[in-house]
Amino acid sequence: MQNKGLIKFFAILFALVSIYQLSFTFVASKVKNDAKSFANGDSEKEVKYLDSIGKEKVFNLGFTNFTFNEVSDKQINKGLDLEGGINVILQISVKDILKGLSNNSKNPVFNKSLADATANQKGNQTYLDAFYDAFDANSKGTVKLASPDIFANRSLQGEGGVDFQMTDSEVKKVIARKVDESVESAFGVLRKRIDKFGVTQPNIQKLGESGRILVELPGAKDVDRIKNLLQSTAQLEFWETYKIDEIGNFLMAANESLKKTEIKTTEAKPVVKDSLSALLSDGKDSATASKGNNPLLDKIIAQGGGPVLGLFSPKDTAVVNGYLKRADIRILLSGEQRYAKFVWGIPTPIKDAKGKDVDAVELYALKGNRDNVPAMSGGVVTDAKDTFDQLGKPAVSMQMDGQGAKSWEELTGRAYTQKSNIAIVLDDVVYSAPGVSSGPISGGRSEISGAFDVTQTKDLANVLRAGKLPAAADIVQSEVVGPSLGQEAIDNGTNSAIIGLLIVSLWMMIYYGKAGWYANIALAVNLLFLFGILASLGAVLTLPGIAGIVLTMGTAVDANIIIYERAKEELRDGKSLEEAVKTSYSWRGAMSSITDANVTHILTGAVLFIFGSGPIKGFATTLLIGIVTSLFTSIFIARIFIDWNISKRNSLTFVTNFSKNIFTKFNFDFLGKKKITYIISTIIVIVSFSSLAINGLDEGVDFVGGRTFQVRFEKPIETEIVKAELAQVFDGSAEVKVFGNDNQLKITTKFKVQEAGSKADEEVNKLLFATLKKHFSADMTYEKFVNAYDGKNLGVLQASKVGPTVAEDIKTNAYWAVIGAMALVFLYLMISYRKWQYSLGAIAAVAHDVIFVLGVYSLCYKFMPFGMEIDQHFIAAILTVIGYSMNDTVIVFDRVREYLAGKTKGNFSEIVNQSINTTMSRTINTSLTMIVVLLIMFIFGGESIRGFIFAMLIGILVGTYSSLFIATPILVDTISKEDKDRVEKAHLDS
Repeated sequence: MQNKGLIKFFAILFALVSIYQLSFTFVASKVKNDAKSFANGDSEKEVKYLDSIGKEKVFNLGFTNFTFNEVSDKQINKGLDLEGGINVILQISVKDILKGLSNNSKNPVFNKSLADATANQKGNQTYLDAFYDAFDANSKGTVKLASPDIFANRSLQGEGGVDFQMTDSEVKKVIARKVDESVESAFGVLRKRIDKFGVTQPNIQKLGESGRILVELPGAKDVDRIKNLLQSTAQLEFWETYKIDEIGNFLMAANESLKKTEIKTTEAKPVVKDSLSALLSDGKDSATASKGNNPLLDKIIAQGGGPVLGLFSPKDTAVVNGYLKRADIRILLSGEQRYAKFVWGIPTPIKDAKGKDVDAVELYALKGNRDNVPAMSGGVVTDAKDTFDQLGKPAVSMQMDGQGAKSWEELTGRAYTQKSNIAIVLDDVVYSAPGVSSGPISGGRSEISGAFDVTQTKDLANVLRAGKLPAAADIVQSEVVGPSLGQEAIDNGTNSAIIGLLIVSLWMMIYYGKAGWYANIALAVNLLFLFGILASLGAVLTLPGIAGIVLTMGTAVDANIIIYERAKEELRDGKSLEEAVKTSYSWRGAMSSITDANVTHILTGAVLFIFGSGPIKGFATTLLIGIVTSLFTSIFIARIFIDWNISKRNSLTFVTNFSKNIFTKFNFDFLGKKKITYIISTIIVIVSFSSLAINGLDEGVDFVGGRTFQVRFEKPIETEIVKAELAQVFDGSAEVKVFGNDNQLKITTKFKVQEAGSKADEEVNKLLFATLKKHFSADMTYEKFVNAYDGKNLGVLQASKVGPTVAEDIKTNAYWAVIGAMALVFLYLMISYRKWQYSLGAIAAVAHDVIFVLGVYSLCYKFMPFGMEIDQHFIAAILTVIGYSMNDTVIVFDRVREYLAGKTKGNFSEIVNQSINTTMSRTINTSLTMIVVLLIMFIFGGESIRGFIFAMLIGILVGTYSSLFIATPILVDTISKEDKDRVEKAHLDS
């Protein structure tokens, strides 16, 4: 081996750099463990501890020191499936941005196009492109985007804006820039909010041009609070309010009108006193106040007063909203009241008639106007902080700019004169509606008070300081993982990695003897390099990433196996050890097979990296890095030891007493069995397609959208009972399966998955808790059930949500990933082998393998004791199967090509059969090592990736079969007669 000294130098240097990079991970882990011990389970105390030592020196290398913050930045970060925490993808509403840019245009073509874009947006299509398609279809050239009532309005005029002379293509460029600016603004606002939230190492990044923003909060535990914080647009407004005596007559009239459509019977009811009617009739009973006969008034559960029209149960708000928005009801409003805007306050605990604590929300009527704009906007707020009011209750104080202070003084002066109230409204929710009792308020300082706790005021002050989002931000995908579940994943992954490493190493020693030891040393160095690169790149380690590392152990010895098997052949042909090693490491020896096999791996891994997301991207990252480090260590590190062995003139046979005669005289007529294998494979394909047509596949929420919850109970529980209970509250949408142990369930539902906002998520969580509470002990609370905390082993351990638009994108990406991977591999093999028949045989084998795996999943998902969902993990498995199936096929094809170009005697079929038989040791060994590590991962890797590993396990097994019995026979059958005759003539004449 030339340049041996240079290779040693770089190997040692790379090893030292890897150790240096990994040292930060060990130090950071130690400090975090110290923080956990100090906090004793108090997550807030733990975060404060880490924040307090952020700038302290914690790592001394002698020549330099590093603070904890610097150490944390350089460590290998753990993904949420290992660390626990919350991961969400927020979709900034481009629809809202377009509405704002159009100045809320009333143009019918524009508004219909917005609606059509929402309904018809395709997978991986941006909302903006969907809007343009809809606008072109609806306008048919009669309406321009640069119309004065669309984008050529006053707010978009000027330099860099839109004027009415622009073409649609010119306007599109301006709008694209404005939308991007709005998304960038949202990104900045969210970053400010997250920085103030108090989690270590938060991650926020824009996802391409989709208008989506990824937010990862490792270690975060308060689910509902975080979702509210992220989705709050912080649209702060100040409105004047109507009092109950001003709007009460309308409510009475509305109640009377509703009787005509909402009351189904005329059965007499006892007359009781009603809060609103009592107010309007001086406390006298009203004949219209019969309980049960008043669609609107009967929903009032407590009396209002001042600006509060009444208190209602939260479950009735949707019905009341529907009443107050009806045209036949709003027509009852007279004069300026016809612009009234009805909104709700924040939930407040009150005592019901039986003295029981219940939640209630207050109804307000804001003084609206023709343009539906508030008396004053919250954009004037320059600062906000949490504080306490005069009664010692938590509140938020705000400071306004100069213009805001002037407007605030005018507004409070008017409220003082009219004895009215000012509602402080955030995102259409009234937080407080104080009166002004001491004259106009100057200086621009105001205060928001209400039924707050300290946490709520901190979050409210945070979003007001960070600013408002330019458009609604809806959570379209989310995942919540508890820290205890993350620790289980770490334990499972570590155990499977160690066992896999030991078994692969043991097999290499048993089969190759001393050379196996050299391969094992190369494997250990490979793992050091792999982790060192992950640390230097700041990569995030996930559970699928650990699976990728375990798989790397299998691929790491593949190249050694191919080299060793070639060396054995050369030794059997009578060459010296030095000549055999030199030939096996040459291009004519093993290097062409190794190159082709690993290039196909890299191509499929790259496709997976491009189209994957989250944990799948982590899997692709470790796989790609592992391929590169495996090649280096297998080819160069092991070679250093082999050459050292030769220089010492020690014997090296690449065999042991156990393996020396295995496959040496193997002679099987593979091509003679092709009719049988064609029939078997045809039956497999027919059965698979039939099952896919009849049974379909168990598509996960990644592909169809929905919510999943992994819930652990105190004792085993019947799935059918839970399914029936949840179906009642989730409108029939509930799938329940045992997940691992029989006290753990995986619950899937599509209930309210299309509804945006944190309120829908919180409602689903509360319904789930209320339904399942009976199956837990009495001390289980909603907070314990939903939120994460250290040591949690009951309740929701993991939850995820995938919106329908994201699911469509994932499905589209999956389709193109598989097609793209197969197309890339086909082209590469055609270029490498210079005959399309090789590519056809390989692709036919891969297609056979993919169909087989799909068929197994379709046939078995209903009764297998582990999840067999078709999701992103499954697509990752399919792409991995494509890569490894190609690996086996390339090993065979490389020998076929060598023998056809060599001097082997026989006809075409005999030469090909000899080629296959001489590769059996390589084929079986490379497949066997992969199957072993996959079995280890399947057994010890944990329930969450068992279906993912099973797909790869089946794929590798059938891939080995197809490379021998499908790929090669198809190659032989498609080679032209002229080519066969030419080969046979050359071999017979030689």
